Amino acid sequence: MSERLTYLSELVAALPHLPGVYRFLNAEETVIYVGKAKNLRKRVTQYFGSRSNDNGKLRVLMSKIADIKHTVVPTEADALLLENNLIKELQPRYNVMLKDDKTFPWICIKNETFPRIVSTRRVVKDDSKYFGPYASVPMMRLLLGLIRQLYPLRTCNLNLNPKLIAKGKYKLCLEYHIGRCKGPCVGKQDEADYNINIEAIVAIIKGQLNEVSELLRNNMQQAATEHRFEEAQKFKEQLEKLKHYQSKSIVVPSGISNVDVFTVIPDGNEAFCNFLRVVQGAVVQLHTVELRLGIEEEKEALLNYFIAEMHERLGGLSKELIVPFLPEYELPNLHYIIPQRGDKMKLLELGERNCRLYKLERLKQLEKTNSKHHSERILNTLKKDLNLQDLPVHIECFDNSNLQGTNAVSACVVFKDAKPSKKDYRHFNVKTVKGINDYATMIEVITRRYTRILAEGGSLPQLIVVDGGKAQLNAALEVLQNLGIAGQVALVALAERMEEIYLPGDPVPLFLDKNSESLRLLMQLRDEAHRFSITHHRNKRSAALIPKEGKRWKG
Repeated sequence: MSERLTYLSELVAALPHLPGVYRFLNAEETVIYVGKAKNLRKRVTQYFGSRSNDNGKLRVLMSKIADIKHTVVPTEADALLLENNLIKELQPRYNVMLKDDKTFPWICIKNETFPRIVSTRRVVKDDSKYFGPYASVPMMRLLLGLIRQLYPLRTCNLNLNPKLIAKGKYKLCLEYHIGRCKGPCVGKQDEADYNINIEAIVAIIKGQLNEVSELLRNNMQQAATEHRFEEAQKFKEQLEKLKHYQSKSIVVPSGISNVDVFTVIPDGNEAFCNFLRVVQGAVVQLHTVELRLGIEEEKEALLNYFIAEMHERLGGLSKELIVPFLPEYELPNLHYIIPQRGDKMKLLELGERNCRLYKLERLKQLEKTNSKHHSERILNTLKKDLNLQDLPVHIECFDNSNLQGTNAVSACVVFKDAKPSKKDYRHFNVKTVKGINDYATMIEVITRRYTRILAEGGSLPQLIVVDGGKAQLNAALEVLQNLGIAGQVALVALAERMEEIYLPGDPVPLFLDKNSESLRLLMQLRDEAHRFSITHHRNKRSAALIPKEGKRWKG
């Protein structure tokens, strides 16, 4: 241990007082942490001081460091960007990491003669132009649809080399005949005219809609002045489509233009970050990500990481950045604004809402993905709390309902894997019991239910729950004993007064914690059976008030 610390101390003492990036390596020579520094020696020295005793993650990191490497860079901004690239490349265990579970789509303008415009989830270094990422796929499709409506472009993957076009190698396809392509493959559209359309499309993608609108309006007026009314009508239709698309964008006050908005909300061991790009009074890009926190958990460091990430993804940022607080490092030639009120503050609030919605969606997705695991945990807890022999995968619950002894009914609800199985719910019209007698009603209903299941060879539940106390429990137990299945099926009663649970043969009720998942599941069963029973009773009572056909009410 002392040899390792001596070696590391010598490395730290040799570090320069310059900006750069440092890397901690373990005994296997794997990079486990990457950091940036305005002053390399001063920054790395801090890890070997008192600060390492205050953070559990940091103590673990320090115990694993076997070597230190560093890279000197010209400026602090270069250190920030290099750190971001190394984190993405090396995936160090103790760094902040993006938790994107999907690849967001981009719009790509291919690097080729007569460029195609496509959507892709892979960014390839092939000199094509990429725009994105788009967090909203429908919005990206709406934009691509607008582009194809405004400008006919080729969609084929032919090699449109001018020599091949001149030789007549290609033929016109259906896209030309239905007006979606101008036929560059046979020389009906030259490259210069095609590229003018591409320039306009780039302006639209970047959100510069006002310039495109003005161009279309001038073309329309010029065509009308020269009595080319069909062309003027086409420009008018294009202008209307552009306005329709612009109306679907998130509009912000026109005074705010060409800004990027960054929001960071730390939340336990993770953080949620939102990016908004505003161009000419409209939000043209919106992106939310989740970060897994490393040893650097300060919100300023998280904001730094997110800004560097978006700078790399987008190939640059707007000159003006709206942030909730200043980051640890500031990139050059950018103006940072921390609004306190007004329209710019509302943009930060919009970013916060997007972060919260993203978190909610992730939780719902996680719950859906882990629903089976969640159900198994609840059922195992219930099995332990009630001391059951089998896991109660199939549970049935009974409830009786009547009004002053009339229209007596009962209901059976079925839960499978701790969730309602509504197709298995059953109603019972009580036939043999007169007046209010829960004991006799429970005997009749449970007898009918399980006599039929046994006769038809159906599957018995692992647990039966009855609504009530000892009387209802004893009635159900009597039936199960008479049918010879008392040892095959567990039975409990849940009383509503204090949510106490009665077990066969135990005079003392069981009280579970009010917040326990077991009690919540039993209460959900009881409440669902009560709701189902009351609904059937109400319908039956209403039907009894309607006169039969052929009879009239006597006034």
